[in-house]
Amino acid sequence: MGFKQEIQRRRTFGIVSHPDAGKTTLTEKLLLFGGAIRVAGAVKNNKIKKGATSDFMEIERQRGISVATSVMGFEYNGYKVNILDTPGHQDFQEDTFRTLTAVDSVIIVIDAAKGVEPQTEKLMNVCRMRKTPVIVFVNKLDRPAQDSFTLMDEIEKQLKIKVRPLSWPINSGPDFKGVYSIFNKSLNLFNPSIQEIEKGIHFEDIASPELENHIKDDAQVLREELELVEGVYQEFEIGEYLKGELAPVFFGSALYNFGVQELLDAFVKIAPTPQPSQTEERVITPDENKFSGFIFKIHANIDPNHRSRIAFVKVCSGRFERNKVYKHVRSGKTVRISSPTTFMASQKEIVEEAFPGDIVGLPDTGNFIIGDTVTDGENIHFKGLPSFSPELFRYIENADPMKSKQLAKGIDQLMDEGVAQLFTSQFNGRKIIGTVGQLQFEVIQYRLEHEYGAKCRFESIQMHKACWIECEDTSELKEFKSRKHQKMATDKRGRDVFMADSAFILQMAQDEFKNVKFHFTSEF
Repeated sequence: MGFKQEIQRRRTFGIVSHPDAGKTTLTEKLLLFGGAIRVAGAVKNNKIKKGATSDFMEIERQRGISVATSVMGFEYNGYKVNILDTPGHQDFQEDTFRTLTAVDSVIIVIDAAKGVEPQTEKLMNVCRMRKTPVIVFVNKLDRPAQDSFTLMDEIEKQLKIKVRPLSWPINSGPDFKGVYSIFNKSLNLFNPSIQEIEKGIHFEDIASPELENHIKDDAQVLREELELVEGVYQEFEIGEYLKGELAPVFFGSALYNFGVQELLDAFVKIAPTPQPSQTEERVITPDENKFSGFIFKIHANIDPNHRSRIAFVKVCSGRFERNKVYKHVRSGKTVRISSPTTFMASQKEIVEEAFPGDIVGLPDTGNFIIGDTVTDGENIHFKGLPSFSPELFRYIENADPMKSKQLAKGIDQLMDEGVAQLFTSQFNGRKIIGTVGQLQFEVIQYRLEHEYGAKCRFESIQMHKACWIECEDTSELKEFKSRKHQKMATDKRGRDVFMADSAFILQMAQDEFKNVKFHFTSEF
C-alpha cells in the first residue's frame, strides 16, 4: 500500500467524558469490534470479571477510574484506528488536555440519565478552541434516561454546538428495545443477556409493517420520533462536522454493545484523516516525505518488572522507521530508536514503521520531556501543548530512609510524566510537589510504594502560586532573589521559581519589582 493510502486510512481520536459516563467501557467495546480483544472488560461491573484493557495500572483497577491516558490501535474494515482513552476525573485533566493535541477528532461520552456534566463542558471548550471535530455518544440507555429530545437540546445548549442524531433509541431503562441507525438504515435489537456482538437488521423502510414484528407497539412511536428528527434537525453535513461546527449524535449502551458498532461504522467513514500540525516555524502537512513528530505524553514504569519508561510520539508527517537516526531538536543530538512500540494499553509490540496519525512508543532513559520534537533533521518546534500550573502544594518527605534512592528515582520519573511538578526550595533544600488536584497526591504516594518500593509522606504547606520569574536587569534579579530567598525554589529544569504564599505577597512583589516578569504557567 502506498504512503498516501496509509495516511488516508488512519483515524486517530480521543475518548473524553465526565467521570463515570462510561468512556473506558466504550473503549473496550470498540476494541472488541476491532478484534483487538476477545472478551470486553468493564471498569465497575461484577458480571464481568475481566478488568478494562485501558485501565492497566493497579491503582486504576482498585479505584475504578482512569488516571492516565491509554493508547491503543487496531485494524477495522481496512482502516487503522488509534484510540486514546483519557482520564475523566478533573484532577487528571492536564493529561487529557495534552492528549487532545495529539488527536484529529474526539468522541464525547454522555450519561443518558445525567446529561451534560461540568467536566464534559470543559473538555468541549478545548475541542472548540482547537476546532476539533466531535461525535457525541449518549451512553447507558439500558438504564432509565432523560427524554432523547430533551437530551439533544441540552447537548446543543451546554456544549454550544449544532447537533444531528445519526441513530435513535427505542425507549430506555427496562423498556429499552435497541437503537435504529439513521446512518446505516439498520435496526439493532437489545438483548441484555449477551456480551457478544449482535449484527443489526437492515431496515431501509421504517414504514414497513414488518417493523411491528421486531418492536411491536413501539414501532409507531419510533416512526413519529424519526419523522420529528428529520423535521427539527438539519441534514448531516460532513463538511460542518469536520470544521467542528456540527456534532453527530449516537445512542446506545456501551456495556451491552448496543449502538457501538453503528458509532464505529459511521466514525471510520466520516472522521478526519491525519491533519496538518502547526509549528512555530511553519505548518507541517502529513504527506510530507520527511518524518516529524512530538512527544505529548511520557509514562514511567509501564512495566514495573523492568522499570521501563516510554515516551509517546505522535507521528505528524513522513514515515517513521525503526533503527533510523532522527534528530532530537531540543538537545540537538541524534537518536536511533531500535525498539519502537505500538500499544494495546500495557501490551506492546515492536513496530517496523509508522505513518502520520500513528502513536509510537519510544523507549526512554530520561532524554525526552513533554513537548519535545523529533524530526528527520529539520529544526521545528510544535505548538499548542497546554502548560501546567499547580494549584495545590505539599512537602514530600521520605518515610523509609533505607529506600532514599528508590524514592528519588520514582519522584524523578513520575514528575516527567507531567502529572505534577517538583520544586526544590533554595532556602532549605526541601522538595515540594505541586498538582492541580488532591487525588494526584494519593496516586503519587500509591505508585511510589507499589511500583518503586518507596514510601513517602506529605506535609501541608501554605502556598498560593508558583511563579516562574525572569528579568533582563541582572542586578534587579539578583536583588529580588536575595530579598525573597526564603520563598525561592528551583523547578526540575533548574529554572527560578518564586513561591508566593498569598495573593497579597505576590501583588507586593510585583509592585516592588517592576522589571521582573512573573509567569504563572510553565511551558514544557
